[in-house]
Amino acid sequence: MRNVSRRTRELGTENAFVVLGEVERLVAEGQDIVSFCIGQPDFPTPDNICLAGIRAITQGKTGYTPSPGIPALREAVARYFTRTRGVEVRPDEVVCGCGGKPFIGYSILTLTDYGAGHEVVFPNPGFPIYSSQVAASGAVPVPLALREARGFNFDLDELKQKINDRTRLLILCSPGNPTGNLLGRAELEQVAEIVRPFENLWIYSDEVYNGLVYDGEFTSIAAMPGMKERTIIADSASKTYSMTGWRIGYAANAALAPYFTRWVTNTDSCPPHPNQYAVIEALNGPQDDARHMRDVFLERRDRIVRGLNELPGWRCLSPGGAFYVWPNVTEACRMVGAKDSVELRKRLLLEAGVAVLADIHFGTRVPGDGEHVRFSYASSLEAIDRGLARIADFMKKNRR
Repeated sequence: MRNVSRRTRELGTENAFVVLGEVERLVAEGQDIVSFCIGQPDFPTPDNICLAGIRAITQGKTGYTPSPGIPALREAVARYFTRTRGVEVRPDEVVCGCGGKPFIGYSILTLTDYGAGHEVVFPNPGFPIYSSQVAASGAVPVPLALREARGFNFDLDELKQKINDRTRLLILCSPGNPTGNLLGRAELEQVAEIVRPFENLWIYSDEVYNGLVYDGEFTSIAAMPGMKERTIIADSASKTYSMTGWRIGYAANAALAPYFTRWVTNTDSCPPHPNQYAVIEALNGPQDDARHMRDVFLERRDRIVRGLNELPGWRCLSPGGAFYVWPNVTEACRMVGAKDSVELRKRLLLEAGVAVLADIHFGTRVPGDGEHVRFSYASSLEAIDRGLARIADFMKKNRR
């Protein structure tokens, strides 16, 4: 076989989809699996949003659009950001793309040069595409530990140590994947103070779970004094409106919008035309369904956190947002003779019929914090109860 580039050979992936492939294979073989591995709302897209997309198709809105999105969508996103972020955002600051994920790559490519030693600081554990895109872009990955003792937020002194004149981008994600951590206003104010002296440092604020906050309120670092100009506000319709497959995301920054537009032109040409009208309806239309989904996720969060903490050897903090829990399974591994979270994950899948992800799927383990696994509770209460019962039975049968 002819060679492919080292960049391609070493490109990381999102292991949730790898495990999902394992689950689908086992289900096809006739096994009953309760899956908590994929971060996707289990609700249908609300009817009014679907109808707006169908209407757009029947009206022939199926061709190319301007690369950053149709004006009506950019206006809707600007109003939405202004309403929810506490800063004024103009339509010409907004660029829309094929989901939120491309803007991670666009931001890194726009702000770092290959092989120049430019550094990108990102949360660890964190969304795996952060580290894979940094490495593929030829920048220097700098993981910032999220510590259990701090509610899975980072130590501000450690952030100070990680940032220097080579740092070009700081990635924040709140509420976070995989831990559900939430950065409050006081913490964001301190982050702003730390980054302010570094004039070449930008912030990528990944806010795709902003509509799923349960404790306190969502705050964007863009609302801190002097931060809007250097913050990339990134969001998508996927989580809040259960539109993962519609693939519409959006980012806002006045200085970088023209460059993001050029990246969209070079990659996807434009976001899907009819889907843009569906997202206009999502942002401008009734929010009852979005609020209902958030309330159901809160009920599920409380159920799964309570159930996990009742399991022998399991310890689980209650996340402030998103739809993930990140229980500590260090003692559970010892009790059943699993050497680490990876072995425990595999045994839960094959012996108990429960699919979760291991901590190494989201970065390197934080020294001193032990072993963890991730559950997505974007599943029914019945599935949560069945999964917990299976794990309880597994622990009882295998306890040493």
